[in-house]
Amino acid sequence: MSTAQTPEPAAFDSATLTALQKLIEVVAKLRSPDGGCPWDLEQTPQTLIPYVIEEAYEVVDAIRSGDKKAIAEELGDLLLQVVLQAQIASESGDFTMAEVATGITEKLIRRHPHVFGDVEVNSVDEVRQNWEEIKATEKGETTESQTFSSKLSRYAKTLPPLMAGMKISEKAAGVGFEWENVEGVWEKFQEELGEFKYALEHEDKAHQQAELGDILFVLINLGRWYDLDPAEALQETNLRFIQRFSKMEVFAERPLTDYSLDELEAMWQKAKAQLAKQKQERDNSDE
Repeated sequence: MSTAQTPEPAAFDSATLTALQKLIEVVAKLRSPDGGCPWDLEQTPQTLIPYVIEEAYEVVDAIRSGDKKAIAEELGDLLLQVVLQAQIASESGDFTMAEVATGITEKLIRRHPHVFGDVEVNSVDEVRQNWEEIKATEKGETTESQTFSSKLSRYAKTLPPLMAGMKISEKAAGVGFEWENVEGVWEKFQEELGEFKYALEHEDKAHQQAELGDILFVLINLGRWYDLDPAEALQETNLRFIQRFSKMEVFAERPLTDYSLDELEAMWQKAKAQLAKQKQERDNSDE
């Protein structure tokens, strides 16, 4: 029996509830052995993992673009993954969509006692601290009993690698495990680069992979020292790379595979210069 306090009734939006119910019914039909979709019927929680990740990233991309129509569409795709996971779980008797919704609702109420209870807070930091304490209590722990490594492990398990690396390095620095200055980080980078080169020449793939990881982790720390976001930086580089290839395809008069490496490099430099010029013109027009 739940002991969570019930929030004050909100305005009843029948259209929203009707739309959600329709989605649930459509997904149930897709999963029905009687006339359902063969592809949907083959899916398991595990096979859908890539789609959950993909849809979450597409939501982020849409939000960054500011395109409201795209945001709504991508949120719908992500919602589909939630409903589909719940439908599959309900078929095996694990849990239902109602339990998913009830669970998150009760969690929000528990972790916001300053909204749904009589706790008073004076800052966002206090809200965050209360959240962590309540979360630890739910898991049968206290914030004091949690080991530092267990907290770091949570980031490694739940965040994309670049984001996890940044979070882990920030937390480690917060307890004093930090270089005295940025020169120390650069020295560590040179050290790890040397070890990576040695591994490539003399060691097996497992060691090479480990050394590559060490270099990436140091680069993340360099980003942190210079107040740069590695994930954002890589995303921007990926987009620039694609933009330049798009320009190359405009310049090309035949398939790119028909060009020599020198010719491709020349088109690359031309694309790079043209995009840089266009960016400069946009920046000047904004001033």
